[in-house]
Amino acid sequence: MVVSYRVTARNNAVASSNRMHDDTVARSLGFGGGLVPGADVWAYMAHPVLETWGRTWLERGTMEVRFQAPFYAGDTVDVELAHDPADADAVVLRALNGAGQVCATGRATRCDDTPPPSMSDFPVEPLPDWPPPRASREHFESHRVLGTLESPWSTDLAEPYLDSVDETSALLRSGDVAPPGWLARLTDFVLVANVTLGPWIFAQARLRHLGLVHAGDVVAARATVASVYERSGHRFVDLDLLFTAGERPVLCGRKTAIYQPRGAA
Repeated sequence: MVVSYRVTARNNAVASSNRMHDDTVARSLGFGGGLVPGADVWAYMAHPVLETWGRTWLERGTMEVRFQAPFYAGDTVDVELAHDPADADAVVLRALNGAGQVCATGRATRCDDTPPPSMSDFPVEPLPDWPPPRASREHFESHRVLGTLESPWSTDLAEPYLDSVDETSALLRSGDVAPPGWLARLTDFVLVANVTLGPWIFAQARLRHLGLVHAGDVVAARATVASVYERSGHRFVDLDLLFTAGERPVLCGRKTAIYQPRGAA
């Protein structure tokens, strides 16, 4: 059985430092306009997963997404969820635009009970002074441990954030539990807090929930550089992530970003 979820894409990052969300800059790099943030597409794709598994998924589940083509503001986003016939606790995901083009694919699992990574592998380091150093292979290779970004979740944040991604989940609308898309945004913010970037792209990620983030929790986003490489003219960085609330791990995974797209200065 296929579960479908439809939402209209919004570009919530027009005014952000990432000019890939600006129409003029994105068009100069060959896109049709400013890109809808990948973290918000993540939120759209997480909705049917959350509706399927609820609180259990937010406590112990996983989701991985690969972004293949952009969504633009006003696009229809059709998220399709299909149960994996080979695994009763897994689903496969596709996000299509109004023309039927597959723009993102993914997979989610209901729970993962393997031990979380060791917090000793993700030491807490201070953020660099602002503005941070320019992103480059040399910088990433010489600064493998990124500065830790702290961000609180509160009920005051819930309504404006959920409205921005048209999220209707009753569990999330209570405001007590941090949404998966908000946590995905933090994977962006920890990168931006550590390096100065030109236009850049959230390419893919696999994130695993380790526990709920409640109102009043301060999430410490820890990250280390796993690899830096170039492919087809794009410059990539892979980040390993561990988010904690106090001494409690709440999220881990790996994120891939194109920190300098082909043709960008």
